[in-house]
Amino acid sequence: MAASILNMLTTIPFSKSQLESTTYTKFPTTASSLSLTQNSLSTIRKLTSCKTNLHETSSSFSSLNQEAVEEEEAQKLEDHLQLPQAWREIHGENDWIGLLDPMNPLLRSELIRYGEMAQSCYDAFDFDPFSKYCGSCRFTPPNFFDSLGMHHHGYNVTRYLYATANINLPNFFKHSRWSKMWSKHANWAGYVAVSNDGTSKRIGRRDITIAWRGTVTYLEWIADLMDILKPISANSIPCPDQSVKVESGFLELYTDKEESCGYCKYSAREQILSEVKRLLEMYPNEELSITITGHSLGSALAILSAYDIVETGLNVLNDCRAVPVSVLSFSGPRVGNVRFKERSEKLGLKVLRVVNVHDVVPKSPGFVLNEKLPPSVMKLVEGSPWSYSHVGAELVLDHKNSPFLNPNADAVCAHNLEALLHLLDGYHGKGERFMLASGRDPALVNKGCDFLKDDYLVPPNWRQDENKGMIKSNDGRWIQPERPKLDDHPQDIHHHLMQLGLVSYDTSMLDIEDKYI
Repeated sequence: MAASILNMLTTIPFSKSQLESTTYTKFPTTASSLSLTQNSLSTIRKLTSCKTNLHETSSSFSSLNQEAVEEEEAQKLEDHLQLPQAWREIHGENDWIGLLDPMNPLLRSELIRYGEMAQSCYDAFDFDPFSKYCGSCRFTPPNFFDSLGMHHHGYNVTRYLYATANINLPNFFKHSRWSKMWSKHANWAGYVAVSNDGTSKRIGRRDITIAWRGTVTYLEWIADLMDILKPISANSIPCPDQSVKVESGFLELYTDKEESCGYCKYSAREQILSEVKRLLEMYPNEELSITITGHSLGSALAILSAYDIVETGLNVLNDCRAVPVSVLSFSGPRVGNVRFKERSEKLGLKVLRVVNVHDVVPKSPGFVLNEKLPPSVMKLVEGSPWSYSHVGAELVLDHKNSPFLNPNADAVCAHNLEALLHLLDGYHGKGERFMLASGRDPALVNKGCDFLKDDYLVPPNWRQDENKGMIKSNDGRWIQPERPKLDDHPQDIHHHLMQLGLVSYDTSMLDIEDKYI
């Protein structure tokens, strides 16, 4: 019976011309019209859902048929939701009003895309303390996305980011047990990338993306923080309001440097600002955007660096155009106080935070004194060093809605980024049935945790390097191979920092400066 109904549904005429008669031929550019387009596509979702249900109950249905259905739906959505015309809405121009419930398909796709760029920071990081390269990136910038099987993203890494800190963050900083290691002070912290020509045409602008590495497995890093608010201007980030404060540990990590170390002789802040300035000057006549993403601690650094960019006015071009700056945050903690939130909004910074309702990290710091208190109470405790407030819009997901995930899994699983991307793929709105929109492989959830139900027979923590990176030498011994030396900083970094007023003139850099004047 199910098979016969399935055949009837499969033969429903669902031509492109019919779809065009019920949807806009050009993607609208306002939140309300985006929602209308979304509603007009509800029939697609319902039919596909019905097909999927029947496929699940029909023993004759194969995985190939499922993939075909999903590819068909994706193509239809792509035909009718054109990112080049809608990217400003998707990027948060109107604070994502009307796009989160029900979930806009194009926004979902973009969130997953940027979430995968944040995930790549974990996949590329060397966590192994027995490796002499522990704490570094396993790949060179030109081969970064190809090495991770992400060439389809269409971005080129332009520089790596390195961080150091005088505070105790053992769950973020990893160091090798080797006496002779690649760096005693630095850790790879993420990257800056820019969309290539093909992707820029597809998404409607040249996109500069900053992806921050976070804390992949442990929740203890929250306890490592000092949990004390500090004026953001205390660490040389320009702000006219001394009452604008952020968590001191985040601020130290973002601004600290170690002069004796080649990789962190410039702070993460100086690396970010100089590279963004260079890229903005490289594409002066193009439509541009700056998108910053990160997970966990990386989310906090994403918000902090985005604030820095708009506060310094770095995103304002010579022709007075303001390049939109948005943060797509995943499982991030609170960063600053209510004055930081208000200042960020005043400067036009857009932040969308995606969280799992069962995750403890987004609830901290500020477990007690936070934005959930009545405004009158928050006003009274505004000056407290423990009063925090989240920034931007929030999309709350619930892993208990997914039929794939174990609702009683370890608490750390609720913080997992791959699990959050899985929840995004299945989310269609509050109260809507969980259904994977793109068919993103659920097995990815168990890449670094044990979250899938045992019924799916996917081993936990399955991702690992072959032979843990060991290779057999010509003389038959197993050794760790040498890796290409990673560049520390571009030669022109001092030039751009000097233009930003962040460093003084250095006569030792005279030859380099002459090349850029």
